[in-house]
Amino acid sequence: MSIASGARGRHLTRRLVQLYAGLTLYGVSSALLVRAGLGMEPWNVLHQGLSELTGLTIGVVSIVVGAIVLLLWIPIRQRPGLGTVSNVFVVGLAMDGSLALLPEAHGLPARVALMVLGIVLNGLATGLYIAARLGPGPRDGLMTGLHRATGRSIRLVRTLIEVAVVATGFLLGGSVGVGTVLYALAIGPLAQFFLRFFAVPEPTPATEPASGTGPVSATGPTPTTGPVSGTGPAPAPTPAPGPAPVSTPEPAAVDAADAAGTPEGAILRR
Repeated sequence: MSIASGARGRHLTRRLVQLYAGLTLYGVSSALLVRAGLGMEPWNVLHQGLSELTGLTIGVVSIVVGAIVLLLWIPIRQRPGLGTVSNVFVVGLAMDGSLALLPEAHGLPARVALMVLGIVLNGLATGLYIAARLGPGPRDGLMTGLHRATGRSIRLVRTLIEVAVVATGFLLGGSVGVGTVLYALAIGPLAQFFLRFFAVPEPTPATEPASGTGPVSATGPTPTTGPVSGTGPAPAPTPAPGPAPVSTPEPAAVDAADAAGTPEGAILRR
């Protein structure tokens, strides 16, 4: 196995671990916000409202809504990845599992602590799973897909989607409160920080020498000289032909190029 393929294998393993750790922690963070009872993140306001309406658990509702949102990708020509499909199921299952284990919070200090922990953990989870670059979540992909389809800014598209989601969820009985506002203010900076912290470096591609060229001497090209006059300067040496220099982009430049038009790029442009 070559060094390059070994690096790719290590990166893939790390990306898979980040993906599933991030999605699981996202579900746990959402459960903490449910138990805090001081306001949910926008999409979970909708999920909670639909849960109250249908009698299904909030995790099951999250899975159903995620699948429906994924269907909306078809007309805007978004392509799902492993992370996209995993997001639909893992977050909802982790959320229901955490709610089954977490007790009810009593007293305002305990509820505030759960709210703050939930928001910070949600930012960490977002950075983990998005930095894995295995496909955006259904809701993130809807945002970036509408951005490309309409030409509107990421900020405007995201705001319009989340206002509509929160308003609908609130009318259905979802929890809107100080936690919703704090989440809206904090999640961008938190996700941006953790996205950069957990970024997986791109493997540097190996460069091949140009064909048709011979080996180059360690001491440099051998000069070709003409006859030397006793009184005049020697003619300038003629360098031997060699391979043209190959420009290799820095990892940061590769990452920046890959991030354009993606949820990663959307967070980094906040």
